[in-house]
Amino acid sequence: MPVQESLNTTRVPVRIFTDDIDDLSRKQLVNVANLPFVFHHVAAMPDVHVGMGATIGAVIPTIGALIPAAVGVDIGCGMCAVRLNLDAADLGDNGESLRHAIERAVPHGRTDDGGPNDRGAWSRPPEELAAWWERHGVQARLRDLLERHPKLLNARTNTVRHLGTLGTGNHFIELRLDEQDRVWMLIHSGSRGVGNRIGTYFIQRAKDTVGRELKTLPDPDLAFFREESPDFHDYLRAADWAQGFARANREAMLRAVLRALAATLPRPVEMAGEVIDCHHNYVARERHFGAEVWVTRKGAIRARSGDLGIIPGSMGTLSYIVRGKGSRESFHSCAHGAGRRMGRQEALRRFSVADLASQTAGVACPKDRSVLDEIPGAYKDIVAVMAHQQDLAEVVHTLRQAVCVKG
Repeated sequence: MPVQESLNTTRVPVRIFTDDIDDLSRKQLVNVANLPFVFHHVAAMPDVHVGMGATIGAVIPTIGALIPAAVGVDIGCGMCAVRLNLDAADLGDNGESLRHAIERAVPHGRTDDGGPNDRGAWSRPPEELAAWWERHGVQARLRDLLERHPKLLNARTNTVRHLGTLGTGNHFIELRLDEQDRVWMLIHSGSRGVGNRIGTYFIQRAKDTVGRELKTLPDPDLAFFREESPDFHDYLRAADWAQGFARANREAMLRAVLRALAATLPRPVEMAGEVIDCHHNYVARERHFGAEVWVTRKGAIRARSGDLGIIPGSMGTLSYIVRGKGSRESFHSCAHGAGRRMGRQEALRRFSVADLASQTAGVACPKDRSVLDEIPGAYKDIVAVMAHQQDLAEVVHTLRQAVCVKG
């Protein structure tokens, strides 16, 4: 479907690719579009919903400035997917045993103090991850930046303990089946604690350094760095590192899951195709409408003509492998998922554990109160989201869920 709604502002318009949007999201989109450095228009994807300062599901092109909060605190959060040399018969009735094998292989959930009961981070990282950190870690790659920003990191975040770990919230590891009953592995995660710290630090620094202009902004979370400032370039460098860390994090988990599956199933387990990997919280330099611009995708994936991408539904629903159509109006972008319909606290009030079991019937996944805020009913209908973006991406594979590990 084409653009469903256009919002006029005092500067550039907003183009919305859905008819399912709330008033607060509209207000946030208008706030962004009225900023003096936003270029041409703002695009809102079909999964658009309220975020911090800027809506999630927004594509924001800028010239001469960047908004750290528009990228967010999970810099480089995204997905990877790969088809395996397995089919539904290979999984058999082993869904729960496979789920537990993956949970044992990949730290997941909330990190506490790193003690023996900490299941969210490594107590002793595997050698291959320690070696990656030695070559590419914060101290190795951003030493001079840390000298200028000594409070950028702290002992809890400047560490390898989160590399190759899942995190919390809507992050997941899944096994899914395509139209031919072939098995796919999907992983959703980002830059973990270190990326969160980088994002949080620069969001606050933007507020501290924008000066008197902060009071003129419609939302303080829209504080920005101008391109002529050193902070602009420091933020870009740190965000680029976090995006690389997020990709390496997904790669490490992919290898760990392959080993866990191979140890659990009676046949060798291998990748049967190329890995698809795409960020959906990030900033990149691109050319659109005749200009070189900074494109911030906050809950959106790049969908140039031919680009392969991943659009997950919520736990228990369909997910999709897609191919981009290169839509100019969306800045070569499409949705990154179903998008939340309600906040986590509202989901906990509205739904019960029995509702969760009903909505995830047939899927080997957690079905207790710890994941109740991730119930499918808290999200938009992924089928409707896909219907609204037929001009943005085409479906290559429709994947139904078999096994889901939640953060």
